[in-house]
Amino acid sequence: MPAGSESQPPSAEPISIDGSYGEGGGQILRTSLALSALTGRPVEIVSIRAGRKKPGLAAQHLTACLAIAEITGGALQGAEIGSQRLTFTPGPIRPGEYHFDVAAVSPSAGSTMLVLQALLPALLFAPGPTRLVLDGGTHVAWSPPFEYVQEVFLPALAKMDIRVELRLERPGWYPRGGGRVVAQIQPCPELAPLELQQRGDLLQLDCLSMSSGLPDHVAERQLKAAQQALQEAGLSAAGALRRPSAHGQGSFCFLRAVFEHGWAGASALGARGKPAEQVGQEAARELLGFLATAASIDRHLGDQIVPYLALAKGRSAVAVEGITQHLCTNIWVARRLLRPDLAVLGEKDQPGLIVAGPSDADDGLCS
Repeated sequence: MPAGSESQPPSAEPISIDGSYGEGGGQILRTSLALSALTGRPVEIVSIRAGRKKPGLAAQHLTACLAIAEITGGALQGAEIGSQRLTFTPGPIRPGEYHFDVAAVSPSAGSTMLVLQALLPALLFAPGPTRLVLDGGTHVAWSPPFEYVQEVFLPALAKMDIRVELRLERPGWYPRGGGRVVAQIQPCPELAPLELQQRGDLLQLDCLSMSSGLPDHVAERQLKAAQQALQEAGLSAAGALRRPSAHGQGSFCFLRAVFEHGWAGASALGARGKPAEQVGQEAARELLGFLATAASIDRHLGDQIVPYLALAKGRSAVAVEGITQHLCTNIWVARRLLRPDLAVLGEKDQPGLIVAGPSDADDGLCS
């Protein structure tokens, strides 16, 4: 059973979640759906993405809704493009083989990684393994790229005894999408707590530069710019180039730092008219910002790992690069649906400590 669910039995009345709270983005929807599926408690999410330029459900959000309903045999009300109100009543989580395509909902490069974010917590508690095929965007703005999930997010989850294998069959760039990712998910009936308060020594620093449908020099210049920016800070990063085929054009630079007890990733996407050197420099600046702190995990991993800390048995404590509005929003959702003793200690936009379990949670910024 998920941690904390014993005191929160399934209810026929949906729990109301304000989708405009805090950061007010799609993460509220994804976390609410995942934890609803795990606890068996229906949720009603209102004011979905109310503060966005195009509020309501976009293609990737609707795909996540339809997917979580399929793997649980659950019922949805309000599941349509642009909807700002959704009710989800889950059924039992069912393992198996599933294929979800963001473009089947609406032509889009919507993020496959964000769809996975909604499904993975529930599928860990399925009574058997699951194979997911996800089609759509794999390297698109405002979402974690495939390499970040594979090289930063999943290694952190592995410390909690979570076993997931991820394979990129084809990248999907904005605006065409058309990428494909395959995930093999093993059941994990009990998650181990995570203790990452001291990151220890830096073990590995590497840089990947990737492009599709562009001249070879684009990826080369991205890599050179990223490595040079790191060298100026006294750091050396191993480099790799990839030029996979795809349905559209795109480029990307990804940096990863691995510590004894921590991980960080930083990335930047190419765009028409954006110099390749700028792409590499942006990724390097982001990673250097993390390295200037003593945190064990970067700010992106901080908010992504919240549902798993809420699900783990026992006390977790993780030093995060920055207390962002994304992090506080996800903690707010997890506290409402599953684990009231989840909090982050520190000051906004500064390094902090995410805690699940006994702590000074009443004084926490996001408590």
